[in-house]
Amino acid sequence: MAVAAIETRGLTKYYGPVVGLENLSLEVAQGEVFGFLGANGAGKTTTIRMLLDLVRPTSGTASILGFDCHRQGLEARRRIGYLPGEMPFYPELTGARYLRFLASLGDTRPAPARMEFLVRRFDVSDLDLNRRMRDYSHGMKRKLGLIQALMTEPSVLILDEPTSGLDPLMIEAFSETIDELARSGRTTVFLSSHILSEVDRICQRIGLVRGGQLVAVHTLSEMRAAAPRRLTVTFSTPVNGDLPMLPGATLVTREPMQWILDVQGPLGEIIPRLGHLPVADVQLAAFTLDDTILHLLGHVHKDRHAQKDRHVQKDVPYKDAGAP
Repeated sequence: MAVAAIETRGLTKYYGPVVGLENLSLEVAQGEVFGFLGANGAGKTTTIRMLLDLVRPTSGTASILGFDCHRQGLEARRRIGYLPGEMPFYPELTGARYLRFLASLGDTRPAPARMEFLVRRFDVSDLDLNRRMRDYSHGMKRKLGLIQALMTEPSVLILDEPTSGLDPLMIEAFSETIDELARSGRTTVFLSSHILSEVDRICQRIGLVRGGQLVAVHTLSEMRAAAPRRLTVTFSTPVNGDLPMLPGATLVTREPMQWILDVQGPLGEIIPRLGHLPVADVQLAAFTLDDTILHLLGHVHKDRHAQKDRHVQKDVPYKDAGAP
């Protein structure tokens, strides 16, 4: 059995009483493009920092291609290309010198042909490379960040909000690049994002994290198959009284002239049970992937109030990050 590209077991990080991440157990296969999706502050960046041994866990373990991220951190990081959410830059360096500097830090030097391909792919000209980085726009800095993450053709690519600041053409160039890596099967991509269309476009499987906890892990095909449909029933005259039994249906809103329901499964048993009512129209709409993900992440009014206290962890004593 092939070793997982990324594996975590009970990975937990507390910042005093604040839950950064709690009990994350996850496996990402070699060659997989995995999306790690959640709102800002959900625990995505904390997870990535522990994979890179930039932050030590309170408890639990993480490994990259079988190398423990803490005890064998150097071996793990040798196999990683990393794009942080905020790239560190040196204002007085040119883009070309910056890339040469980063290339000199690792064991593997990027091939000239690879560098030429990437600067063309992300539309970075010689003029751009010879400018000082203090003059770069946010989008140009992001493109340089992607190039440095990709240039050594790492076994594992960890990308934190990779398309932030990119224009639509560069987002498409990024998507094409990830598609090529997926087809080759040589690189595992772990992509953190809160942009639903991004993960829908390029990821094979996604993990949903909310409030520092993993909510679900699914392939996109599984999510689409499990998604309910929205049924809107409009009446010609007001309808009151008890709602009939409607198998597989959940009432969303009810007004005298209209019912809105979420339906899981076929409509065969539902439609006949509406036959005695003055139905004027029936509309059926498929849930989008966005709807399904937002539902799983709990983006509904009642959950927003509950999440105010999601960081409070009173029963577990704080263990300092540097403690053994």
